[in-house]
Amino acid sequence: MTKRTRVFMTGSAAVVAAGLCTGLVAYYGGGFQALVASTGPTEMAYVPADATVVAFADVRSIMDSELRQRFKQAMPMGPLNDEGQKEFYEHTGINLEQDVDYVVAAMTGGGPIQQNGIVVVRGRFDIVKLEGLAREHGATVEDYKGTRLLILNHERTHGDETFPGAPGALNEVANKGALAFLETGVVGVGNLAAVKHAIDAHNSAQSITSNDEMMRLVSNIERSNNAWAVGRFDLFASQANLPEQIARQIPPVKWFAAAGHINGGVSAQLMAEALDDKAAENLRGVVNGVISLARLQGQNDPKLAALIQSFQMSGSGKTVELSFTVPSEIFEMMPKIQHGMH
Repeated sequence: MTKRTRVFMTGSAAVVAAGLCTGLVAYYGGGFQALVASTGPTEMAYVPADATVVAFADVRSIMDSELRQRFKQAMPMGPLNDEGQKEFYEHTGINLEQDVDYVVAAMTGGGPIQQNGIVVVRGRFDIVKLEGLAREHGATVEDYKGTRLLILNHERTHGDETFPGAPGALNEVANKGALAFLETGVVGVGNLAAVKHAIDAHNSAQSITSNDEMMRLVSNIERSNNAWAVGRFDLFASQANLPEQIARQIPPVKWFAAAGHINGGVSAQLMAEALDDKAAENLRGVVNGVISLARLQGQNDPKLAALIQSFQMSGSGKTVELSFTVPSEIFEMMPKIQHGMH
């Protein structure tokens, strides 16, 4: 696979990394106003009803935040900064700092993660340039139920070396990526089957918005937050292939949610809904034990102690909640860390 082909097929990963991963460093932040009056961004209509995890990140707010500026100053040679962004822009015409507003990402149930993920991106895109780049590397154009798709067959690689061997049917599915022009200013990226599944969900009104349990979590977690994630922890964990030793230590949890607010510092909240009251009690015990250990280890570091002291456990019945804040002073250590890396 050539370098420019990888740029095209990993474009969604770069967008998500710029938004979701930047936010995940501090467990999300900000506040985006372009949400539907009820719950969640309108692009959730493209998330299939069988999604096990759905996440949202306001890339614009994160990119403009004070924390993001500190990251840029502390890690000027990072892959998402000047050189990486310049290369990405030259190939795709997308300026990650200015052209992406927000992303909605989801994973549906069943099969490997790489085969069932979908990313929907709202922003400003040079469609002609994207299509030209895709066609240059063998992409074909298909109309699927009124939606224009760019389909690119790409091989499994390790570095630049191809390694065949997977069954033919699996290779055919796994090696077809697609970019869909869903609406003006909205594109969907993922495995071809997952992209078509998203279009079907939208056209049939059988999206995640019809899942009352999932939308209840979204409604609770999205307020005043510019990034969040909710989902079925039990199904996600079963697909993640966690080591058995770790899996045995986790009390039975059905739902999870995470969100936060980022500016100079970060405030965040995590929530888990266990299968029953007993499982929730056990989970509180595990979390309290971790907090106690962290407080013991951080008592000699004032900055770390301030973070640990902000941990607040709450919840009742089957629900376990943890909130905390990361003071801006914590991030003042970042230039020192960067300096030590050179």
